[in-house]
Amino acid sequence: MKKYVEKRDGGFWIADKRISLDSIVYAFRRGQSPESIRRSFPLLTLEEIYGAIAFYLSNQTEIDEYLIAEEAEFEKMRETSNDANWKAKMQKARRELLTPQI
Repeated sequence: MKKYVEKRDGGFWIADKRISLDSIVYAFRRGQSPESIRRSFPLLTLEEIYGAIAFYLSNQTEIDEYLIAEEAEFEKMRETSNDANWKAKMQKARRELLTPQI
């Protein structure tokens, strides 16, 4: 059986890629189709995207808990930072991550 997602460096990643599962899950949750997600991540095949979505659906409770923890950690880092420029960059990156790519 082919492995589409792997856990490394404390996170979930598309196997053998530098693309996080988070990216695929957030796009999927926004209602993007696998074909639309593919346009945003051309390094992935449709098979890898469907595999990542299937992995998420099979492990939804664990992945949702992981995402909540990651968001909390992000907020904690944002709140403790005194660098306004860093805060602005991180907020922009988050907005871009959560904005549907067409």
